[in-house]
Amino acid sequence: MEQREELVQLAMYSSRSQFHFSAHRSHTNRLYNACVTERLPTVVIVGRPNVGKSTLFNRFLGAQVAIVEDQPGITRDRFERDVEWIGKKFSVVDTGGWMPGGSELDTKVSRQVEEAARAADLVLFVVDTWVGVTHDDELIAAWLRKTDRPVLVVSNKIDSERRETDRWDFLSLGFGEPIAVSALHGRKSGDLLDAILERVEALDMEPEPELGDAIRAPGIPRVSIVGRPNVGKSTLFNRLVGEDRSITHDMPGTTRDAIDTQVDTEDGPMVFVDTAGMRRKSKVDESAEYYSFVRALRAVDESDVALLVIDAHDGITSQDQRLAERIDAAGCPVIVILNKWETLDAEGREHIDNEMTRKLYFIGDAPVLKVSALTGKGVHRLLPILQECIVHYHKRVPTRDVNKVMAEAQQKQPAGSGARVLYALQGATDPPTFTLFVNRELPAPYLRYLERCIREKFEFGSTPIKMRVRKRSE
Repeated sequence: MEQREELVQLAMYSSRSQFHFSAHRSHTNRLYNACVTERLPTVVIVGRPNVGKSTLFNRFLGAQVAIVEDQPGITRDRFERDVEWIGKKFSVVDTGGWMPGGSELDTKVSRQVEEAARAADLVLFVVDTWVGVTHDDELIAAWLRKTDRPVLVVSNKIDSERRETDRWDFLSLGFGEPIAVSALHGRKSGDLLDAILERVEALDMEPEPELGDAIRAPGIPRVSIVGRPNVGKSTLFNRLVGEDRSITHDMPGTTRDAIDTQVDTEDGPMVFVDTAGMRRKSKVDESAEYYSFVRALRAVDESDVALLVIDAHDGITSQDQRLAERIDAAGCPVIVILNKWETLDAEGREHIDNEMTRKLYFIGDAPVLKVSALTGKGVHRLLPILQECIVHYHKRVPTRDVNKVMAEAQQKQPAGSGARVLYALQGATDPPTFTLFVNRELPAPYLRYLERCIREKFEFGSTPIKMRVRKRSE
């Protein structure tokens, strides 16, 4: 319960990270190059569903990063973070449970696991000591041998000395001595980390971008993809990153965690974040879906731009409206993506154009792209618009220019009742925030007039602008 309350507070926390981003491509590239270092070893965690993979992942990180529930199949996409132990770093990847011969979704999850294992420098094969060796464990061992990757068997859920001997049953898998741990309680997790370092320290690593740090580096913009379940977010995400990085399926709620991937564009690197489908709070349960919802909200708050994906075939729903309001409240620029546009006839297209005007009027002149994420039609127009939004979001205007615009605006149209702006400045970026020092309260319509003058003069486009008013006595 305590953890749940903490996450609620985190979700409602609206102050945003300050990225001191330059609009110039050369600056962004310099920041990216600064992140280029010796590649970290990649350790991938695999195993059957519900053996404790995500719990072990969280134990390594010392935080509740991956969603953990008692029911199997919670983790579906790959989830990667950097881990440091006694001064040494490696990258650890959590994966979904390998489920051969299951549903179409199970097959897609299993394919993600196999791709991650083939790219690993070391595979942690997690097994459930309480259950013992299963047929699925043996099948996993068989395909792991085909990958020719180093494998370390982790005998999980050993929470006491008397259960230590149970791990020897897993010698039959053919990967040597199993390491006994309790991921939940942290028992012998240090021994496991020592064994991991021992295995990876001998690896000859080629220099390449350290993506885990690059993704979090200042200056690299983040773009979150949000929307209701099953509107095509993950399909768009995969289209943008150029690979099937996120699992797609026609079952709502397939994506559980926020998945981030860096993409190199002509204007420098960007990080795209695929989020879980955001439903009405009344329909969000108390378990995995709740935490997915919280993380999706946090992804919006940490983004430089949000892509609001709407299923054009369904039209603009009340939930789409609420999501747009949530993005607007975060002060984040938004680009509306009308997906599945190709499914509409002429009448349907005219109808949704009218709905945009009626239902999403409060986001102003936000760009609207009509695309097909499945075929890629229209998606190529997104990157230039993204870059423009990012430049505006981080733009800083000199104080003298702000005051010049204020003087011209007031000369052209005075506020009345003797109210005037004495001095003005841009106090912050992300979003652009202007502070006006006045002699008395400004009427709301006049404040909107000044905002419009700033927006038009400095070409902020549809980027949200915050206006703060301070009386001379304050």
